[in-house]
Parts: sequence; structure tokens; C-alpha cells
Amino acid sequence: MTRLRVYDDTKALFHLPDGVIYLDGNSLGALPLGVAERVSRVITAEWGNELIRAWNTAGWYAQPRHVGDRIARLIGAEAGSVMVGDTLSLKVYQALAAALDMNSSRKVVLSDTGNFPTDLYMAEGLIATLGRGHQLRLVAPEEVEAALSEEIAVLYITEVDYRTGRRHDMAKLTAKAHALGIVTVWDLAHSAGALPVDLAGCGVDFAAGCTYKYINAGPGAPAFLYVAPRHADNARAALSGWMGHAKPFAFELGYAAAGGVERMRVGTPPVLAMAALEASLDIWDRVDIKEVRARSLALGDLLIAEVERRCPSLKLVTPRAHERRGSQVSFAFEGGYAAVQAVIARGLIGDFRAPDIMRFGITPLYIGENEIVRAAEIIEDVIAGEVWQRPEYQVVNAVT
Repeated sequence: MTRLRVYDDTKALFHLPDGVIYLDGNSLGALPLGVAERVSRVITAEWGNELIRAWNTAGWYAQPRHVGDRIARLIGAEAGSVMVGDTLSLKVYQALAAALDMNSSRKVVLSDTGNFPTDLYMAEGLIATLGRGHQLRLVAPEEVEAALSEEIAVLYITEVDYRTGRRHDMAKLTAKAHALGIVTVWDLAHSAGALPVDLAGCGVDFAAGCTYKYINAGPGAPAFLYVAPRHADNARAALSGWMGHAKPFAFELGYAAAGGVERMRVGTPPVLAMAALEASLDIWDRVDIKEVRARSLALGDLLIAEVERRCPSLKLVTPRAHERRGSQVSFAFEGGYAAVQAVIARGLIGDFRAPDIMRFGITPLYIGENEIVRAAEIIEDVIAGEVWQRPEYQVVNAVT
């Protein structure tokens, strides 16, 4: 299989509107050109002609495991350890429930204040449902390592902070957690497709992630769940749906979990969304994630340098050190929301995260040096010219 050169070959494989610089792929990836044809084929040739037979003839039933193996390559996971389907919220719920069951004598879930809120909400909901006296303990991101102790049941962390782009040291934290008898659950929402991940090498117990950001599988694309092979036959399936049953088509009245990661299936897989995901993975199959990472860091350095030179009023909140950051660059600015609306109106799409973060995703498959320099020019125009203070940019949209 011929390897694709990042940006030189890959940019042409995406639909990007004329006049737009898209620095929001860390929230929703751009559209791969192969998606429309792939989904259309599934609709017409498979659903249209095969009808329900397509569950067997087109391989729909096996999709969650098959696609999981393709994602496994991007996250350093063993074959047969990744299951695709449902949403990231459900997958972190499943992972946390299984992890707590494995460490039932301990009652503390440790996370940090940089974790994505839905992860924390799901933990709160699970703790309330279990009613076993568990506690969700939050510390500052830089205090996580020091907070690890033998009273912690689960370390529940997002590797890359969604606001600042700060990156945790997965290998170091996992090793220390295991030395203290702590089970680990990692959220890879801002890692998968952005940087090399080595779940197997780090010895991670559970991990979950989404595919609509850097993997470019489209809005609402299915999430994935990793279960280390050493746990796969014993992890409790808290959401015991029929597709996770050992014999789903025997229609037995009692639940019996399937072997391995199959038990983490819940309901009927989203076939059309899976088709879009597979079309995107056709690109990823031909890309070296190490090259993606190298270009991401270089582009991030360029954006930081250009914006700091042009806009000293913006405060960099993303770590400068390469090993400590993901694939986005974030700046704090009091008028951040309005400034983001103003740059969007000028063709630069980034996004805003409360309370004051202007966030720009670095996606090297379709972003290069010229786009980064032009983005900095647009930001300078908006900030230096105080364009962001115009009334039309103060109106807060439902999605920021």
C-alpha cells in the first residue's frame, strides 16, 4: 500500500470550502471525499438491494469489531481489543463501571479539573446509580500524580485537555497508578488521530475515544472502547445490551456476557455512520501517525510564534514543550467569544471554550504553513483593529 505524504497528498482527499481556513478539526473533522460514495453504496447496494440480508452479506454485524481493529492501529492497541459503537459518554460509562467493579474495596475515582465535563457527569451519574459510597475527587491537572494513593480505585483521565491542549504523561501516570493498585481509564478524545498513542505499551486498563474529531468520521460518529486483553473476559458489562450477549440471536431471557471485548457491545450498530468512519480510515491506513505528529508540532510552533508576535494581548495557555501538548493551540482573551465569531466571519474557523479560551486545532492532513500564517493575519486584524467589539459578534450562539 502506497504511503500518503501528510498534507502534500492528503489535503486533496478532503472537501474544504473555498476561502475557509479550518482550524476546528479538534471539534469536528473535515469531510473526507470518499465518505459520500461509501455511504451511498451502503444505502443503495447494501440496504437498498440486500435489505436485512446485509447484516450477513455485507458484514454489518461484524462491523464494530472489524472497525475496532482498524482504529487499534492508531492507538497502539492489540488486535481484538477495541469495540466501536454508541457515544463516547456511554463508552466512558462502561469503562468506569468495569474499572470500579475490578477494585470494589476502594471508593475514590480520581480525575482532574481539566477533564471534559461529560466524563465527570457520567461518573457522577454512575456513582449515584451504584449507591455504594463512591466519591469523585478532582484535583488540578498538574496535581494528579501527587494525588495518587492506595485509597484510589480508578484513575479517570483525559490525556489531552480539551481547553488548553495540555497533555498528561500516560506511561508515567499509568505505571504509578498500577504500582498503587489503581485501575486506569483514559479518554482519548483529543489524542486519537492527533498523536501516537501506545495503550498496550503503557499497560492501560481501559480507554475510550471518539472518531468525529481528528479521525474525521463526521458529526455523531461512533465512539470506541478499549479493554486490555487481560481484562476482556472478566470485565463487567454494566450496559448489558443484547448485542453484548454471548448468544444474541438465541433470545434467552437472562443475560450472559459474550467473551472478550464483544461484551462491550450494547445495541444495534449505526451502520451508515460506520460506513463514513471506514471511508475516513481508508486515509488513515495510508498515513504515518508519527509524521502527522511531527507536522502538528511544527505547525503549532508556527502559530504560537506568529500570534504572539502580532497579538501580545492574547495569553498562550497551551504548553510550549512538545511532549506536554496535544494538537491544538489555545489563547486566553477576555473577549474570546466575540473574537472567535469575528475571525469566523473572516474565513478562519476556530472555536471558543468558556470562560475565555480561543481554541485552534492543528490538523496536518489538510492544514499547512500557508494556512497557519494567514490564520495569524486574520487574528491580528480582529484583535488589533478591535473588530471583536462590534455588536454582531457579542450574540452568543447555542453551540460555541
